[in-house]
Amino acid sequence: MKLMIASDIHGSAYYCRQLLEAYEKEGAEKLILLGDVLYHGPRNDLPKEYAPKEVIAMLNPLKQDILCVRGNCDTEVDQMVLEFPILADYGFLYEKEHMIFLTHGHVFNESHLPMLKKGDILLHGHTHVPVCREHEDYVYLNPGSVSIPKENSAHSYMMYEDGVFLWKNLDGEVYMEYQM
Repeated sequence: MKLMIASDIHGSAYYCRQLLEAYEKEGAEKLILLGDVLYHGPRNDLPKEYAPKEVIAMLNPLKQDILCVRGNCDTEVDQMVLEFPILADYGFLYEKEHMIFLTHGHVFNESHLPMLKKGDILLHGHTHVPVCREHEDYVYLNPGSVSIPKENSAHSYMMYEDGVFLWKNLDGEVYMEYQM
């Protein structure tokens, strides 16, 4: 299955539009959102074209394609307007006998690990920085941020297919790769 993985849209209609254009071009079967969908949060500047209502209108028609976990900026009021579940703190995917633990990163992260077995993957957003870091017992991956990248990183997303993760900027250019 071909998956697109993204995090931290933060209500930017501009970058959500670009992400969904990339989703269509990539031909992904599912869009996994790792939280912080609508609100920009008190620590972030307003992203370009901050318009949560427009983001709602873009994402709701894709509700059957979206798997989402809750970010620290996502609340019950957001769930009232989004037609796909957003309030789970984590989710799981299983691939090649390994678990991919999906979360936002504010609860479970490298400093506070979930229950992982050797070879499992911790996949989260939250930091707005793309990461691929192999630890002795697990691998930590982060797609970076769609709308508010930090540490001079690109506005980005990840693609996953057949055991391979690709980090791409919103123009679809690959800049990092990890193979399970």
